[in-house]
Amino acid sequence: MKLFGPRGRSLERREQHLPEQVPVDAYGNGGFRFGGMSHRGSILILPSGVHGWSAVTPADITLDSLAQVMEEAADLDMLLVGTGRDLVPVAHSLAEALSEHGVKHEAMSTGAAIRLFNVMLGERRRFAAALLAVD
Repeated sequence: MKLFGPRGRSLERREQHLPEQVPVDAYGNGGFRFGGMSHRGSILILPSGVHGWSAVTPADITLDSLAQVMEEAADLDMLLVGTGRDLVPVAHSLAEALSEHGVKHEAMSTGAAIRLFNVMLGERRRFAAALLAVD
């Protein structure tokens, strides 16, 4: 995963892109634009900030890949899971594990998850998003 800064220059990959939640300004072409920067690949937007995420397909959405979400579960009310172009329900075992950790979740297409996340962020709701990149 690479970050692209002003004038398209490649920047060094950082574990955390921004130390706060910000709206997603655009998505597509395998990445996202947010907070004046862009990121190729999937992202997690958590109470601690915006992070790169290794998941590429809905099959990659596992309890292990969401470990950082579990670490911050006490600070959020809902996790929006953007599963790409189409809605793909999360695996039943993952849904149960999220519930056991007190994490309510809703799966939807990445575009729908971004739209809802941006609205909830504007209302200062305690939402997080796990967003698969789309082409």
